[in-house]
Amino acid sequence: MNDRTTEPLTELEPPTGPEPSTEPTQSAQSAQPSGVAAPAPRDRRVLRAVARWAAAAAVFAAVGTATAYGIAGLERTDVPGLATESDGRWDYPELTSPPLPSGSPGPFAAGNAAGTHHADLRALVLPAPAGAREDKALRGPDGWLATKEYLAEYAHEEDREALRQQLVDTGLRHIAARGWTTPDGTRTRIYLLQFDTAQVVEAEIASQAVAFTTPVYSLRGSHDEVYDEEFPEQAAVSGVVRTAYAEPKPYGAEQVRQAHLSAGDVYAVILQSRKGGVGAVPFRQTVVLQGQLLG
Repeated sequence: MNDRTTEPLTELEPPTGPEPSTEPTQSAQSAQPSGVAAPAPRDRRVLRAVARWAAAAAVFAAVGTATAYGIAGLERTDVPGLATESDGRWDYPELTSPPLPSGSPGPFAAGNAAGTHHADLRALVLPAPAGAREDKALRGPDGWLATKEYLAEYAHEEDREALRQQLVDTGLRHIAARGWTTPDGTRTRIYLLQFDTAQVVEAEIASQAVAFTTPVYSLRGSHDEVYDEEFPEQAAVSGVVRTAYAEPKPYGAEQVRQAHLSAGDVYAVILQSRKGGVGAVPFRQTVVLQGQLLG
């Protein structure tokens, strides 16, 4: 948004002060070539008036241009009379990255080859938006979630067992999670799984959990998931690999959307479900904001 401000327009008055004499001086009269008629006094007054108002018009034009420039640089909702209805985005609190331990690099710093998130993982989970009812059970007694609670999101017993063994074999350190329900009935669950290195996440977790067209493991309440081709590419977060899916119509009692993020040594799973359909805008907003916290 452009912070340029413009001064209010003020009415411009014609120049004031005594009118200069309209009578030609003696020297002017003598300098007038013979045989050429001098301009009539009335004609000179007209010319001066035209010049004054031309200057005033130029000032108005300049101020008007500046005003138009200021309005063009504002968000539409910042201009009175041009406010638009909400596009469905949720009202999240202002996000700030948690502090790093002294001397610790960020996950994508040049000296952090393992992609380690040194900040407390529990502080990296996206907070609930305004008006949402938080699912306190997902926080766990000390902020860490038991693996079995995360695995309960998956529909088939054989998938849950395969995932459990995979997490054991790849050295899962812990899971931080948060969930909430908004007034429209959308249920959100976010799981952050932390491993020893980014290489483990990329080679052992992400590559075996997602495919381009459909996720490998089915979620509860979802009969099918397809790649979300409409997720804006310009919403990508530097360093974070994103894969998003949406349950296509006809879905059952509710629609499910899911996203998977690989961010250094953290693998994030974001789920939203709602009877009648999950809004694309709040889902993508949630995914992007969580990615920014991990980046």
